[in-house]
Amino acid sequence: MTFWKFIVAGGPVLWVILVCSIAALFIFLSKWYEFHRSKVDIRELVTGLVNVLRRDGFIEAITLCDNTPGPVARILASGIKACQNDEDICNAMEEAAYFEVPRLESRLVILATIAKVAPMLGLLGTVIGMGETFFMMQVKQGLSITLAELSGGVSEALSLTGAGLCVSIASYAAYNYLVYRVEGFCLEMEKAKEELLYFFRHKDKLSNGAKDAGKGQTP
Repeated sequence: MTFWKFIVAGGPVLWVILVCSIAALFIFLSKWYEFHRSKVDIRELVTGLVNVLRRDGFIEAITLCDNTPGPVARILASGIKACQNDEDICNAMEEAAYFEVPRLESRLVILATIAKVAPMLGLLGTVIGMGETFFMMQVKQGLSITLAELSGGVSEALSLTGAGLCVSIASYAAYNYLVYRVEGFCLEMEKAKEELLYFFRHKDKLSNGAKDAGKGQTP
């Protein structure tokens, strides 16, 4: 049986499963690309910001954050702007995180829903297919019905369950992978936030230490 004949024989339920699989694939690829673009070297970013902020280069630091993709850079930019405006740095970065985390988790609930609904759709299609098979047997009472016709109907009905399980397994694996990536971003955001807060709390001490070290190297 060709793929197109299988789709046609599966009926409306299989079309729904097919749409779910396409939606799950689109969500996974779009989120993977989004996370890939947002991945940056956090240590390098924070080190660059600290070196600039030691010279009170707030504008340069904000520009560096704006030119760096990802949620970590946006959170650090909010903290730098808060320091520039004499606002609470910690609260500013926490408020920014409240917006960034839902953005990272966007559309994941759809992927999780597909993972849970797909096998149920497959089971529904199987029940409908089996019902049609038994209805055909009832209609053909007294007439000859071949074993091939009977087994073919049962096979098509059971294949819907298989299709639903395949979509569910793939969607669940993709969902877990994306959740793992989101948790990684959250850890990076927390680490970067703590490092920036540490710098601002000890800015004068660190700046004086750097100046003293420079004087000590002067002949």
